[in-house]
Amino acid sequence: MRRLKLRNQKLEKRFTPIIEHILSLNLFESAFFSEFSAYEKLFRNGIFRNLMMESIINLHQNYDGTYAENLENFYMDSGLINDSYKKLNSEHWQIKCKGINELAEMNVAEAFGALVKMSKSSNKILTIVAINACIKLNGSNGIRHLARHKHSFDLWTQLNILDALKQGNLAHIQGLEYLLTSKNNSVISLGLKAISSLNLSEKAPFVQELIDDTTNEEILTEAKTVLNRLIVQNNRSLKYEFQ
Repeated sequence: MRRLKLRNQKLEKRFTPIIEHILSLNLFESAFFSEFSAYEKLFRNGIFRNLMMESIINLHQNYDGTYAENLENFYMDSGLINDSYKKLNSEHWQIKCKGINELAEMNVAEAFGALVKMSKSSNKILTIVAINACIKLNGSNGIRHLARHKHSFDLWTQLNILDALKQGNLAHIQGLEYLLTSKNNSVISLGLKAISSLNLSEKAPFVQELIDDTTNEEILTEAKTVLNRLIVQNNRSLKYEFQ
């Protein structure tokens, strides 16, 4: 193990300058993957690919616009996207999570269906990571599928999902009312918390409809609390508009 670790460290030290050179050309000179045929053999090396993946993900988190698009195109053309998909089939949930995060970070919209399937896992952490990735790829529409979710979400899971929603683009918040139609009470509770914490007063009619239809006392109490909060918040907003 020690010999293997030393070998890997030696390879990392050798590969890092090459990766930095390639990605620098990709970022700032819009060089395509096809222009790096001289490194074709290296791209078949697992350690090199893993280091390249880590570098691309780290850079993508810090760039946007044309720079981010260049990285995304390189990720696709180099086949690194396939490495991410393969991780979804791993027996280890940690590796699955890594693949999910890579696909979401690189804005692979085509992966949305696969991530929805991942969100149905009985593994709590894997479920949260997959749902958060769905939100990143498709805004609040990324959680509409939860209306059919069978597993119960505890408070910790709900708060993690809410945090992902808050970090998203609030201008694209829509469809959260679908969660209130779920047969899963924990999903309904999540929907109520999301509507309340995001101050979505326009969703008040849907909360009122839930109050009229539900027979669950806990849901009824939470829904009434949320509705009252939305009404107060809306009245405050109107007051400021007229001042």
